[in-house]
Amino acid sequence: MIERTPILNALTHLILIVGLVLVLLPFAIVLAAATKDIQGVNQVPMSLMPGGHLIDNLAAAWDHAEFGPKLLNSLIVAVGVTVGKIVLAALTAFSIVFFRYRARMLVFWLIFTTLMLPLEVRIVPTYSIAANALSPFQSILAAIGLQVDLQWNLLNSYTGLILPLIATATGTFLYRQFFLTVPDELLEASKMDGAGAMRFFAEILMPLSRTNMLALAAILFVYSWNQYLWPLLVTTDQSFSTAVVELKRLIPTNQGGLPEWNIAMAGTLIVMIPPLLVVALMQRWFVRGLIATEK
Repeated sequence: MIERTPILNALTHLILIVGLVLVLLPFAIVLAAATKDIQGVNQVPMSLMPGGHLIDNLAAAWDHAEFGPKLLNSLIVAVGVTVGKIVLAALTAFSIVFFRYRARMLVFWLIFTTLMLPLEVRIVPTYSIAANALSPFQSILAAIGLQVDLQWNLLNSYTGLILPLIATATGTFLYRQFFLTVPDELLEASKMDGAGAMRFFAEILMPLSRTNMLALAAILFVYSWNQYLWPLLVTTDQSFSTAVVELKRLIPTNQGGLPEWNIAMAGTLIVMIPPLLVVALMQRWFVRGLIATEK
């Protein structure tokens, strides 16, 4: 039991307030800049009081960056990556926890070590495979003396934007931690009722892990929505570009005159809204899911 004292309470609240200010300050700057005209946003120091040009700036940003189709692309990619990560993580954790084979812990730790390998580190081999997803099979066939021309180009496609990103060590770890809390009696009871492994997975484990699934989905949606480097590399066709990538169109360049940071911040505000809404709507399940995983 932690003893509560006035000094400890005051210090705790002070730390929380300072942290809250540091978190909210960038949002306040973006919101204030998005409401100003070009003179107001370039004023030094810029006032954090809101202006009266928010609608004009949002309309200009929407037109300049063509956010309509780009937001749709971002939504398709974010939902596709989120669903793919959840399904793959759940199946992987299910295999590790409920199937008995010698290499299962080795598989788990190999997956877990990939947390130390961000996308930027493996971007070159990943891009090489995306340029021809069948190249590993070509190499295997070539090693046994078979020369087969196999081509599957994933560049400039939703498949190329989604498929290389669906592996997730974090999701596998969270699902494994939850599956370890499931009583063995449930598995035995399902076997006695004649349920196979996949039926046990789909009809028992998945409903039980709904809270964890929603918590993980909130994290993965924000992660997928904010992807910049991978969509930038694999999409030379503007029809597949995402909203985050298109923000670069709004960044002022050195072409003389005052930079239009108000338009850029309005575009940033547009791109920020979907993940903020997802987090706000799923906050309850997000907290419950993390607590359930810790238990």
